Formats: sequence, structure tokens, C-alpha cells
Amino acid sequence: MSNEKNGWLRESSGVSLEEVNSTIDVRNKKGFWRKLLAFAGPGSLVAVGYVDPGNWATSIAGGARFGYLLLSVILISNLIAVLLQSLSAKLGIVTGKDLAQATSASVGKKMSIFLWIITELAIIATDLAEVIGSAIALNLLFGIPLLAGIAITTLDVLLLLYLQRKGFRIIESIVIVLMATIFIVFVFEVISSKPEVSALFAGFVPRTEIITDPSMLFIALGILGATVMPHNLYLHSSIVQTRNYERTLKGKKEAIKFSLIDSGFSLTVAFLINSAILILGAAAFYGTKLDVTEIEAAYNLLSPTLGVGIASTLFAVALLASGQNSTITGTISGQIVMEGFINLRITPWMRRLITRLLAVIPAFIVTWIAGSKGTGELLLWSQVILSLALPFAVVPLVKFTSDKKKMGEFVNSLPIKILAWTSTVVIIILNVFLIGYIVVTGHDLG
Repeated sequence: MSNEKNGWLRESSGVSLEEVNSTIDVRNKKGFWRKLLAFAGPGSLVAVGYVDPGNWATSIAGGARFGYLLLSVILISNLIAVLLQSLSAKLGIVTGKDLAQATSASVGKKMSIFLWIITELAIIATDLAEVIGSAIALNLLFGIPLLAGIAITTLDVLLLLYLQRKGFRIIESIVIVLMATIFIVFVFEVISSKPEVSALFAGFVPRTEIITDPSMLFIALGILGATVMPHNLYLHSSIVQTRNYERTLKGKKEAIKFSLIDSGFSLTVAFLINSAILILGAAAFYGTKLDVTEIEAAYNLLSPTLGVGIASTLFAVALLASGQNSTITGTISGQIVMEGFINLRITPWMRRLITRLLAVIPAFIVTWIAGSKGTGELLLWSQVILSLALPFAVVPLVKFTSDKKKMGEFVNSLPIKILAWTSTVVIIILNVFLIGYIVVTGHDLG
């Protein structure tokens, strides 16, 4: 790794030169499993964004209102996520630039600023979900009022700064432990809910009513926005470079292979968790005539409905783990896109404080005015905002990785190009349809 590259890593991701060289050097690792372990980590950080509190709101609402029908949306979203995240990692490994840097180098200054603003809004929407989710979890577990819980979440900034000083491996390890906690909780919850197995598997088959029913499409787009998150594409293309691999043809091929295994495994775990959340919502609440479109309602009704006393408490513990997990990646992503698009470098603590305050302020105002119902609606809409911002990240990513001049022999093959562009077109068409419907009818799809 060159000094120039080390310097870029230190400035853009907050990882110091010593941390990169001493803890994540993969050049001298021998054997498949040792190398895989050395490369493992970035996939977990990326997968965190796929199981944040925003996913909970959309998946619970989808399961409670439409049964298992939207499991197919989770499956398709996850397949798209695996494809796009693999392209993101490949871009970073091959070019030595993250997606924000590559995009900025290909467009004018005004367009860079525009794309930065769009991406910042998506990151704020992401952070908003984490703020609300953590505040709700604190309220459910300890009775802390929502407004106080929202204020407490600003302290996450100090926690993240402390973790980063300890090294990137520490952050990755904590994320993996929290992900495992969430996974174990939902395995227990799903088993306790006794879902109808035949209907469950049938839910993974796509149905036309998902597109034709606007209210179902709204939730489906929320799931898509909560699963394939734009900031994750910028994040992945950057953090794969925290591995000190040989910058040769062979070294890049090896890095791409292990990165694909790492992210594929982590995103599969995220897929299982997201599916479990929707399955839980469907098995526990669909057809009961209970109004369960908010996380608090799910918590209050879960134990009585399942007949398992600890079910609600475990649900809240997993929610708190999810919120704390996601704040780590959201704030790192914010610094990456700010530096990549507009080359603005500010101190890490200031960057994280700004990002968090931009999420805390609207959450605080909505909670003050509308209470818990307002936060639930804000959580759902934050995920739709992510879905609307997604094409601005996906189009450049697919374009760059399909460019022979930029990627050389690592350019996307024809089948990958077809799949990637098809996914991009589907995302854009669904978003245009949703916006058009809202503008024309003025319906409240929430």
C-alpha cells in the first residue's frame, strides 16, 4: 500500500495509518480461511444498514397488513443488494477510489454538489431511523420518554469517536456481536410465533398486486429503500480499501473474491433477519384486526399474542442493538461522501455531531407535536426517501463498473451488465410510479 493511499484512508474513513497497517494487513496471510478471516468485516458493516430500525417499521407494517405477501420484495431487494454491493466493492478495489470520488471526477462541480446534497439527505433519513429506533427501544425497556431518548442518542457521537480511536477492527467486532444478537433474538421470536409454513414459502413468490395496489407498493418501496440503501454503496467502496492487499492483478482478484464471500454471507444474515421480522409481524398480527403499524404496538402486543412473556423484552433489546449498530456506519458514510463529492474535510467529531443533529431536530419536533404515532410515520417515510435517492447512487455505480477504460479486465460481464441495468430500471420505474401516484391522487399511502 502506497503512502498516498494510506493517507487517503486515514483522511476519508477516520482509520489511522497505524491501524490500517497493524491490524488489517492481509498480505502475509496463508491459507483460505486465514485470508477470509482477514478480509472479513466490511460486509458486516454494510449489512448493518440492511437491518436498521427503518427495516423494522416497514417489515412489521408489511407483515401485519399483508401477511407473507411482501417476503418476495425482501428476497428481490436482497438479491439486488448483493449484486450492487459486490459492484461497489469491486469499484473500490480496482480503481482505488470510492463511489463518491469516482462520481465527482466524472461530473462537474455543480453536479457534484447536487449529488452530495441528495446523498446527505439519504444519510440524514438513515440517521433519523436510528435516532427514532433507539429512542423507542429506550422507552420500551426503561420507560425513558421519547423526547429524552432522542436527546440521549446524540451521545452516540461520543461512543463512535471512542470506538474509532480503538481501531477499525474493534468497530467491526462490535457490529458482528450486535448482528448476532439480533439474529438470535429473531430466531427465537419466529419459532415462538409458529408461522404457517406453506403460506410463508408462498410469500417468496412475487405477486402482481404488489405493483397494482398503491398502499402495498408504498410499503414495498419502503422495504426496498430500507434494504438497498444508497449510503451503503459509498461506504462499501471505501472500507474495502482498509485491507492492505497487494495492488497487483492477482491481489485485486483475490480481494474481490474474498470481499464477495464476506458481503454475501453478511447480507444473507441480513436477509434472514429482515424476513424474520416480516414473518413475525404476519404470524403474530395478520388477520387479528389489531392495528400494528408501529414498533411500539408490536412490542405491546407481542407477548400477549404469542403467549411468551419474554418476547416483547427481547424484541426491544434487538431494536436497541439495531439502532446502535446502524449509527456507526451512517456517520462514517457521511464523512466519506462529504470528502468524496466536495472535498470538504472537517474534524470527525464535528462531522458526526452535524449529521446527528440534522436527524435529531426533525425527530424531536415531530415527536413533540405528534407523539409516538408521528415518529412511526416519520420512520416509514424516511425509508421511502432512501428509495427515492437510490437511483442517484446506482446509475453511476453500474455505469463505472461497466466502463472498460475504468475497470480494465474487471469490467462487468454482459450478464452482470444486463442484471445491473435491469435492477436500476426497475428501481427507477417503481419510484416514478409512486411519485406520480402521490402527486396525481394526493392519497395518504401510509
